[in-house]
Amino acid sequence: MDADGRPTGLTASAFTSVSLNPPLILVCVAHDAQSYRALADGTRFAVNILAHDQESISTRFATKPVAHAAEKFEGVGYRMGSLGVPVLKDSLAELECTIVHAYPAGDHTIFVGRVEAADARGDGGLHPLLYYRGKYRHVHH
Repeated sequence: MDADGRPTGLTASAFTSVSLNPPLILVCVAHDAQSYRALADGTRFAVNILAHDQESISTRFATKPVAHAAEKFEGVGYRMGSLGVPVLKDSLAELECTIVHAYPAGDHTIFVGRVEAADARGDGGLHPLLYYRGKYRHVHH
């Protein structure tokens, strides 16, 4: 949420697991991202793992500034998670995190979050959205 209590979000350039005990993840956020200030000033964030058919949502949240970052949520189903952060209703999975570290790294900051809540949907037949070598890709099996 931004300083005015509006939802804000972005498509992350990098996200990975750090530790299982305690459960930690990291996300790298560009300093010029519209949502950067909300993350830098905040204490919590959510990561939504999108399905292969949610490319338009990924593209929407990757776009550069609109008047207010909350506009990116218009027409996208979301709810407030258990930590008070917006989570997308139709994502494959979500992780709600408390920020435990923030490390400056060039033009990005690496935010390390402790996973406080998590959920996954589907029966395993759903496939994640992947972005590789400048294009959205699909997992073939």
